[in-house]
Amino acid sequence: IALSPPDFTKCCKNSAILMVVKCWKENSAMKECLTAHYNDPAFYEQYKMEYLKEKEEFRKTGISTKKRLQKLPTSV
Repeated sequence: IALSPPDFTKCCKNSAILMVVKCWKENSAMKECLTAHYNDPAFYEQYKMEYLKEKEEFRKTGISTKKRLQKLPTSV
């Protein structure tokens, strides 16, 4: 079963408090997909390199990626 995270999200929104019971199929499919990605060596290497790049940038600037990506307020 190939379901995407939006399928799981949609199911949860439509099911409210009963999502644990009603969305088990979507949840299982999403977990299976995530596990496949986490066990993929190419995926691991790609994100490892991104992490190391961000870490190096932080060491140079002292500014985290999250802060760097936030928009600066504009003066009026």
